[in-house]
Amino acid sequence: MEFKTIIEPFRIKTVEPIRQTTEAERIAAIREAHYNPFRLRAEDVLIDLLTDSGTGAMSVFQWAGMMKGDESYAGARSFFVFEDTVREITGFKHVIPTHQGRAAERILAGALVREGSIVPNNTHFDTTRANIEHERGEARDIPIREGHEPATLHPFKGNMDVAALERVLKERRHSVPFVMITVTNNSEGGQPVSMQNVRAVSALCRAHGVPFFIDACRFAENSWFIKQREPGYADRTPTEIAREMFSLADGCTMSAKKDGMANIGGFLAMNDDALAATCRTSLILTEGFPTYGGLAGYDLEAISVGLREALDEDYLRYRIRTVEYLSERMTAAGIPTVRPAGGHALYLDARAWLSHIPQSQYPGWALAVALYVTGGIRACEIGSVMFGRQPDGSERPASLELVRLAFPRRVYTQSHMDYVCEVLLYLNSVVHTIRGVRITEQPPALRHFTAKFELVSARTAQ
Repeated sequence: MEFKTIIEPFRIKTVEPIRQTTEAERIAAIREAHYNPFRLRAEDVLIDLLTDSGTGAMSVFQWAGMMKGDESYAGARSFFVFEDTVREITGFKHVIPTHQGRAAERILAGALVREGSIVPNNTHFDTTRANIEHERGEARDIPIREGHEPATLHPFKGNMDVAALERVLKERRHSVPFVMITVTNNSEGGQPVSMQNVRAVSALCRAHGVPFFIDACRFAENSWFIKQREPGYADRTPTEIAREMFSLADGCTMSAKKDGMANIGGFLAMNDDALAATCRTSLILTEGFPTYGGLAGYDLEAISVGLREALDEDYLRYRIRTVEYLSERMTAAGIPTVRPAGGHALYLDARAWLSHIPQSQYPGWALAVALYVTGGIRACEIGSVMFGRQPDGSERPASLELVRLAFPRRVYTQSHMDYVCEVLLYLNSVVHTIRGVRITEQPPALRHFTAKFELVSARTAQ
């Protein structure tokens, strides 16, 4: 007998209380935070879906592993455990630990990107883009057409436009230091990339002699989608699929705060000896010795366990189904989302849902503020606040105005998800009362983290 209910594949052993707040308290809190959810105190948030990065719950095996952490400055046993695990999964020769994914991106960009460089990607995420632009390169997004169409159903909307990549490599080969593909494609709705697409990108890169790197933050989730959706992979394990995917690349960057199931950490991995030497020199300068890279030994132990746990089929089935469940509820209610459901988050299509708010008043940001005020839910805008400001300081509306509800790993239960649904359904009944926002203060880069906002007055909005 098979039962339909997919339960959380774990028991809860330790609990952390969350504080209930009133709407009046939340209004005061968001005002104090200058209408920026990133600036809120976490204790004022009921359901925190701002990010799935480093916010998960670690397993008993990870905590046990941490007790074995070797904190030696150089040559710690914990590093070699970590190195063996990464090599076993990715197959890459050189494994360089970093304190998180953006550090790996910074080291790679610093080693390879120069002024005038072009780095193609299906879609760069915010820190990847910022690190490339910091080196005066161009982070060029070339997703397939369906990736820009939230309502269009496509099994692999995260794919890169291979024809567009071929044009770049033919016309500007000497300006391309490397090509990157992000799995899953976070900025386009957490959408997966097919093995066929990875293989095609790899073949083009090798034909033109260009290094190919994978942004592997959510490699396990992408492997699960390949198993579920791509012909020929149904009988393969996520681990086998991941190994095949990595075998097509020359290296990867990784935030272990995602599919490493840890609260901190990351790595840069590659096969090129000379590039690895350059990257290790940069690591020593800014992160730490090559066998700890800004991490404690107990962090390396936790990641070593977490990388394997992220590939567990019961865990992946439960995690992906959670997002799918919420997506189905939204679709039934007529609330526009990115479809099909992504791997780590529900993405609300704020431009379609809040059609009364122009892009110049940042509908995604306005929706994130409303979510917090209404239900204490913290979410992240992925739209014109995050991606609208160009390297020269000009503004260009983003192609998508999304709000991402990212689910921390092994943290929330079914009742939490039902509460999120209830809040969203209520918002749908009052959506036309949501007001836009304007920026009052912003930094020159990655402005969404610290910018200050104010609500657009009702009269101005009209």
